[in-house]
Amino acid sequence: MAMAETHKSGTGRYVVVYIFILVIAALQFVIAYSNITAPQMFGRMLFLAVVEATLALLFFMHLSDNHSLLWFVVIFTVFVLLAMQYGWTDSFRVLLGAPWSNYTKY
Repeated sequence: MAMAETHKSGTGRYVVVYIFILVIAALQFVIAYSNITAPQMFGRMLFLAVVEATLALLFFMHLSDNHSLLWFVVIFTVFVLLAMQYGWTDSFRVLLGAPWSNYTKY
């Protein structure tokens, strides 16, 4: 019986995280309508988005409980971001042109 008494459901923790996410969303709304430059707005919004996504992943996807799944998500995300960078070199070729880009096939 003592073991059941020490185990808590943790519902209060999720409510607190949800309230923090709502506060971050309200801050994003305030920042969106504030009179600041675009780079300042981008930096602030990006920071708040990263914090909000981190809270959602850790608590609502239970990554704070399962460390092996957390490491999988971190490694997979880094891999995807690095793989996305592979295509940027081709975008410069499209923008600047290539010797064979004007070739038309008859």
